[in-house]
Amino acid sequence: DGYRNTNQVSDDYRYQDGNYDAPNDSYYRGGDGPAQEEDAQSDVTEGHDEDDEVYEGEYQGIPHPDDIKEKQKKRAPAVDDEYRDRADLMAERMEDEEQLAHQYENIIEECGHGRFQWTLFFVLGLALMADGVEVFVVGFVLPSAEKDMCLSSSNKGMLGLIVYLGMMVGAVLLGGLADKLGRKQCLIISLAINAAFAFLSSFVQGYGFFLFCRLISGLGIGGTLPIVFAYFSEFLSREKRGEHLSWLCMFWMIGGIYASAMAWSIIPHYGWGFSMGTKYHFHSWRVFVLVCALPCIASLVALKFMPESPRFLLEIGKHDEAWMILKQVHDTNMRAKGEPERVFTVSYIKTPKQVDEFIEIQSSTGTWYQRWLVRITTTLKQVWDNVLYCLTAQYRMNTLMLAVVWFTMALSYYGLIVWFPDMIRYLQDEAYESRVKIFDEEEVSHFTFNFTLENQIHRNGEYRNDKFIGMKFKEVRFEDSLFEDCYFEDVRSSETFFENCTIISTVFYNTDLYEHKFINCRLINSTFMKEKEGCHIDFEEDNDFLIYLVSFLGSLSVLPGNIISALLMDKIGRIKMIGGSMLISAVCCFFLFFGNSESAMIGWQCLFCGASIAAWNALDVITVELYPTDKRATAFGILNGLCKFGAILGNSIFSSFVGITKVVPILLASSALVGGG
Repeated sequence: DGYRNTNQVSDDYRYQDGNYDAPNDSYYRGGDGPAQEEDAQSDVTEGHDEDDEVYEGEYQGIPHPDDIKEKQKKRAPAVDDEYRDRADLMAERMEDEEQLAHQYENIIEECGHGRFQWTLFFVLGLALMADGVEVFVVGFVLPSAEKDMCLSSSNKGMLGLIVYLGMMVGAVLLGGLADKLGRKQCLIISLAINAAFAFLSSFVQGYGFFLFCRLISGLGIGGTLPIVFAYFSEFLSREKRGEHLSWLCMFWMIGGIYASAMAWSIIPHYGWGFSMGTKYHFHSWRVFVLVCALPCIASLVALKFMPESPRFLLEIGKHDEAWMILKQVHDTNMRAKGEPERVFTVSYIKTPKQVDEFIEIQSSTGTWYQRWLVRITTTLKQVWDNVLYCLTAQYRMNTLMLAVVWFTMALSYYGLIVWFPDMIRYLQDEAYESRVKIFDEEEVSHFTFNFTLENQIHRNGEYRNDKFIGMKFKEVRFEDSLFEDCYFEDVRSSETFFENCTIISTVFYNTDLYEHKFINCRLINSTFMKEKEGCHIDFEEDNDFLIYLVSFLGSLSVLPGNIISALLMDKIGRIKMIGGSMLISAVCCFFLFFGNSESAMIGWQCLFCGASIAAWNALDVITVELYPTDKRATAFGILNGLCKFGAILGNSIFSSFVGITKVVPILLASSALVGGG
C-alpha cells in the first residue's frame, strides 16, 4: 500500500509551457536540473534494478506528507470556505503571504538584475520626470499667463495651489486603485489623464477652464508617484531595492531641470505662437505647456510594452500570468548576459488564499450603467477598506510615524521653495526702490515726453501745455501736482499713480490710465477718449531670467545628494538616512537668518535642496517596504496625499510672511524638520 500509479503521478505533476507544475503547496519548485520527462515517470513507479541507486520516499511511491495534506484539502467539501470564519481565512492568507514573500525573493534573485529592470527603470523614470515637471509648470507660466488671462493676485495664488490639490486627491484615489486594478493599468490611466488635460490646458483661453484643466492634470499626475515606486520595487531583489529606487528618484530632479531649460528657451520668445482674431491667442508660454507634456506622453507609449507586476498578479491569484512574466524577465536578462541557455527552473509559485468575494454581473442584469455603478462602488469600497487597513493595530504606528515625517518634510520643503524666489524678488524690489529718483517742485511747459519714465516720484510739480506721446510710465508717482492743458496719447503704464493732483483741460487718448490710477484727484474739464482695451491690472515686472536660473540651480543642486543617498542607502539604512538628512537640512534652514542678499539666498537654497533630497529618497524607499504588497500603493498614496496637503499649507503660510519677517518661516521650517527628523 502507498504506491501511486502513473495516472496519480501525472495528476500531481502537470506539464505546462515546457515545465512541470508541482503540487499546490508552499514549496519553492526550483533547481538546476530540467523537469522530468514522461517516460521517466514510469521509471519512478517501477523502480530500478541497480543496487547503488538510492531513491527518495516520494519517488519510490511513498506519498509526501505535503501531498497527503494537499489531497485532503482537495477532497474537502467545496463549500468549506463559505462556512469558515473570515478571521481564519485571513490568517491562512497571511501565512500564505509570508511563504510567498520568501519564495518570491528567491525567484527575483534567480531572474537576476539586468536589461529588463533597466528598461523598466527608464520607462518609469519618464513618468517620475513628468511628476517633477508638473510642480514647476505653473510657476514658470504665471508671469506670462497672468497678462493673457488678466489674473489678480488671488487668482494666481489659486492657480498655484490647485495643482497640489489635484495631486493630493490623485495620490489617494489612484494609489488605492493600483492595489485593486493593477500597477500598470492604473499608471496608464494616471498618465493618460495628465497628458490629455495638460494638452488641453495649453489651448483654453478662459481662467476658469484653465484652472479646471490644471486641477484634473494634477489629479492624474498625483497618482504616478505611489504607483511608480510600488511597481518598480516589485521587480527588485531586497539587496538592490534601496539603491535602485534611489537612482530612480533622480528623474524627479531631471524633470525640474527639463522644465527650467524649456522655460528659459521658449517663454521669452513671446512671438512663438499665433492669433485668431482678437480673442484667441496662442503665445509662447502655451508652447511651453505642450512641451512639458512630452515626458508624460513618452512614458505612456513605452509603458504599453511593459508587463504588469507579477507580484500583484500573484496577490489576486493569477498564477500562470505571473509565471509567464517572471520567465520573460529571466529570459531577457539571461540573453543580455550572454547565457540564453539558462533555463527558468521555477515551476510553481505560491498564491495566497483569495478572501475577497467577487460578484460576476451578468450582461442581462440591469442596464449597462447600473452594472458599471455596481462595479465602481464595489471597487471604491475595497479601496476604502484598504485605507482603513493601514490604520489597524498592526500598521497604525508605522502609518502615524510616516505621516509625521511626510508632513513635516513637505511643509518645510515646499514652503521654502516658494519662499526662496519670493524673498529674492523682495530683495530685488528693495534694491530697486532704493534707487528711486525724487523730483520736487519742478515746472515743465510746452515739452513733449516721448521716452520712458521709470522709478521716479514727482512732488508739487506744475505741467502746462505738455504732451506725453508714445511713452511708458514704469513705477512713477505724481503727488500734489498740477496738469493743465496737457495731452496724453498712446501711453502705457505700470504701477503708476496720480495722488492728490489737479488735472485741468487735459485729454487722454488711447491710454491705460484708468480711473483707479487717479487717487483723490480733481479732474476739471478733462476728457478720456478711446481707453486701451485689455486687462486693467498692473503686473509686476518679473525677472524671468532669475526665476529660471534659481529653479535650474535648485534642481541641479540635488544631484550630489541623489548620488550619495543611492550609494549609502543600503549601507547606513533608511531611518538614519531620513533623520540625518532632515537634521542637516534644519541647520541649513537656520543659517537663512544670515542671507541678506540675492546670491546668499540662492546659495542657501541650493544647500538646503541638496541636503534634503536624501530624506525624500529614503522616505520613498521605506514607505514601499513597510506595507504588504496588496496595501503598498494605497499606503503610499495616503502618505503622499498628506504630503501634498503639507505643500498647500507651506505655500500659503510661507508666502504670507514675505516682506514682513524672516523669523516665522525660518523657525517654522527648522522646527518641522527637527521634529520630523
